[in-house]
Amino acid sequence: MEVITANSNPRIKELNKLNKDAKLRKDRDVFVVEGIRMFRELPLQNVQEVYLSESALKEYRDEFKSMGVLDGRNTWILSDGVFAGVSQTKTPQGCMAVVKCMHYQLDSVLGRNDRETFLVLDTLQDPGNMGTIFRSAEAAGVTAVLIGKGSCDPYNPKVVRSTMGAIFRVPFVMCDDLPGTVEELRRSGVVVYGAHLDGDDLYDIGFPDRVAFLIGNEGNGLTDEVACRADRLLRIPMEGKVESLNAAISATLLSYEVMRQRKRDRQN
Repeated sequence: MEVITANSNPRIKELNKLNKDAKLRKDRDVFVVEGIRMFRELPLQNVQEVYLSESALKEYRDEFKSMGVLDGRNTWILSDGVFAGVSQTKTPQGCMAVVKCMHYQLDSVLGRNDRETFLVLDTLQDPGNMGTIFRSAEAAGVTAVLIGKGSCDPYNPKVVRSTMGAIFRVPFVMCDDLPGTVEELRRSGVVVYGAHLDGDDLYDIGFPDRVAFLIGNEGNGLTDEVACRADRLLRIPMEGKVESLNAAISATLLSYEVMRQRKRDRQN
């Protein structure tokens, strides 16, 4: 295979744009995955292009071959220097792929099971928080993540890396009308709880089989138009002078409390 040795190569320019431009990702309906661990999680049917550094090709040749990415179709080799220039990490691992975006609709995730948990993100803007929420969602058995307009792009490279592969396994729905989505959840029988400083103590609540948690913006919390649609507001009790918890931590605690209660109920 020919080795790309210039940063001015059109493919390298396009990769840089895809890493930085959410609109371009949306228009092309693709996103970029980087790193050997994420590479191993790839749904191969969605992979459109593969980029490997010369060093990574030497180190992982057998693994790449078994994955079928060395057949010459849509696979390019980059010099280590060029790969380092396009990489979004401080210590590049030498493998990157352009992957077709996943698309989920609310009706494809709603009502699939008797017990469901949804995390609803209202203008959540920190990529690291969103990625952590995906990881926690998978670990706690969350049904799906619903992402409201104004939140960060789930295909942002930092979000994708932070999910540690969970983005490929946890369904997520992009919601242009989040208040309307919350109303649809309620009409379907899901009880909606809003994480709010004025809410009831989390540990005083017994959760039903189908629940959704509204998680707000890191600095401002839930928007009024979303919070007012919750069936009930709740808060996570805190000691000391701490006024609030990180959004990802809050989402994790809420998800795990539901999982704990369900496990207890099964044992009784």
